[in-house]
Amino acid sequence: MSDTPDGAILQRDKKTYAIVPRTPVGMLTAEILERITHVVKKFNIPITKITSGQRLALVGIEKEQIEPIWQELGLDIGRATELCLHYVQACPGTEVCKFGVQNSLGLGTEIEEMLRNDPTPAKVKIGVSGCPMCCAESFVRDIGLVGKQKGWTVAIGGHAGARPRIGDTIAENLSKSEAIALIKKFLAYYTANARKKERTARFIERIGIDAVQQGLGLS
Repeated sequence: MSDTPDGAILQRDKKTYAIVPRTPVGMLTAEILERITHVVKKFNIPITKITSGQRLALVGIEKEQIEPIWQELGLDIGRATELCLHYVQACPGTEVCKFGVQNSLGLGTEIEEMLRNDPTPAKVKIGVSGCPMCCAESFVRDIGLVGKQKGWTVAIGGHAGARPRIGDTIAENLSKSEAIALIKKFLAYYTANARKKERTARFIERIGIDAVQQGLGLS
């Protein structure tokens, strides 16, 4: 059994750790920024890094510092190694962007809150883009949503790792509630049929997109 504390990631030097506070869709309030600044200064944390998942990683922490840092932060853990939802990445969408046609921040926040505690066969990453320019990299995420004038496009099985894969579009022109229902349905099917640690891209490559669509009642 690993002796790595909950919410910590052992670093390359095998001595220090990183932690990732949960910041849904990359939104940071003044209070959160003040808490992070406080612990970085108080505990002399050497590296604070914005991650690809729109989160902040605090790196170079001694083991005995981890628990007091979490206590002072008062923030939830942003999971980074466990078999679950890791993050929902979202662009500004209609909140501020002149190109936005759908509310990506609102939908992304709702999805993360809905799925944050659900176990999955492997880590899951979700991208929500508020327009077809796809700034949240939706087609290389396990689940991707792209906002268009008539509604949401949903893609599954994208991957940006060592074996990249463009996700398969399985539905278009969905309302917000329809998109959420389809995501829940796909994750239930994936959880019931995938192998442990099998990402959605490899799962779809193994059984085929036609089988997935049939299992979801889309064909």
